[in-house]
Amino acid sequence: MLKIVHGDVRNARTVTAQVKKVDFVFHLAVEALLASLVNPRIVHEVNVTGTLNVCLACKKNPPERLVHVSSSEVYGTAQYVPMDENHPFCPTTPYGASKAASEVYVRSFYQTWKIPAVVVRPFNTYGPQCRTGQYSAVITKFFNRLVEGKPAIIHGDGKQTRDFTYVSDTVDGIIEAAKCDALLGDSVNIARGEEVSIIRLAKIMTRLMGMKGDADPIFQRERLGDVRRHFADISKARKLLNFRPKISIEEGLKKFVEWERDARR
Repeated sequence: MLKIVHGDVRNARTVTAQVKKVDFVFHLAVEALLASLVNPRIVHEVNVTGTLNVCLACKKNPPERLVHVSSSEVYGTAQYVPMDENHPFCPTTPYGASKAASEVYVRSFYQTWKIPAVVVRPFNTYGPQCRTGQYSAVITKFFNRLVEGKPAIIHGDGKQTRDFTYVSDTVDGIIEAAKCDALLGDSVNIARGEEVSIIRLAKIMTRLMGMKGDADPIFQRERLGDVRRHFADISKARKLLNFRPKISIEEGLKKFVEWERDARR
């Protein structure tokens, strides 16, 4: 039986009550990257204080595994590629800083109290039910423009890259990480393992949406805090989790576009 409880990760009492008698804790509560450019304080409260509350709750009632879902944003712009788990932390936004701080908390609880925790670092997950509204990610923003017959807007020159990973592949990686004893107290990248430029992304989506050549992207000023390059080394996940991402960028975007169109009918 599935039980859904609506609560606030910033409320320690609420978090503690829900962790009781739970075998696996998957911690994904988060405030978005773009929100951190507007209100860094609330992003800190949710992402950092919220993580501390989860850690304290797991210390009081230890689960079989705490899986902390972090972000590739902890790395900042790639200093080398592909980016492995030893890549330096150099976040470019308060969001990235909050995720880095959260990781440090989780690993400190493992080191001090042996809370059975692992950290996963997804890279640019996308798919059905992506975040919408003011803080939506680039794929949703492109779709919202293209579905209205307007060209995609690219901030910067479009040569910045991301390692876009379809949601089902990310979920598979997270679940496998939860089962892996070799990852206790450690971290692992979860990604497609493919570098995709934003301009290539725009071109694929423009084609999938049936737009013609006159729908070439519009280029605007570079976004504040935007990382230049992300490309994951997933060899650790392949070795320890037998992780094999299945969905290509073209197939994943096709699935996303079809789902969004159906949802809006």
